[in-house]
Amino acid sequence: MNLIEELQRLDPKEPGRWPLSIRALAVALVFVIASFLFGMLFVWNTQVEEYDQVKAEQEQLWQQFDDKQRKAANFDAYRAQLKDMERSFGAMLRQLPGRTEVPNLLVDISQTGLAAGLEEKLFQPAAEQKQDFYAELPIKIRLTGSYHELGSFVSGIAALPRIVTLHELQLVPETGKGVAPDQLTLDLTAKTYRYLEDEEMSADTAKGKRPPGVSP
Repeated sequence: MNLIEELQRLDPKEPGRWPLSIRALAVALVFVIASFLFGMLFVWNTQVEEYDQVKAEQEQLWQQFDDKQRKAANFDAYRAQLKDMERSFGAMLRQLPGRTEVPNLLVDISQTGLAAGLEEKLFQPAAEQKQDFYAELPIKIRLTGSYHELGSFVSGIAALPRIVTLHELQLVPETGKGVAPDQLTLDLTAKTYRYLEDEEMSADTAKGKRPPGVSP
């Protein structure tokens, strides 16, 4: 009896009664099929992971391309904006006094209060604080006068050709014998600024100092 006839006589409902050789062949066949399916599943999962990774990289590259294309399309606008910023920066820089101009500016601040009719009780410049390319000069000021005189002083400070900012304002009524009822005391810190000379920044660099806000 050949193999084909023997296979045709097999009862699929009773595999336990199959000849040993047939059972061994069936087990081997099942093992081969299972191995093949397992291998295909492993390859499929690996390829799916690689596909997802490649797809994510492609999306990232497309995003980078879109960003660069957008920047390239707006390059002329960015360049024009940069020129406007440079002009604005230059105009602001010209409002900063040099070292030799600071004493006159301090006199102007003091004279602004006196011109407004205020009594100057304190005018105390503090130590300057160096920043990136400029120095900040705080001045403690105490003035007394009427509300309108104080308002005139603030307006006069704003009208100065140099940058002066007012901080830490405290306004209280003036008390005491013979004091007019509308008299007020104003405590504040005025800050003016000067640009650092080239030799000052060079000296700081030579000493290993770095102004605040400058990255190494």
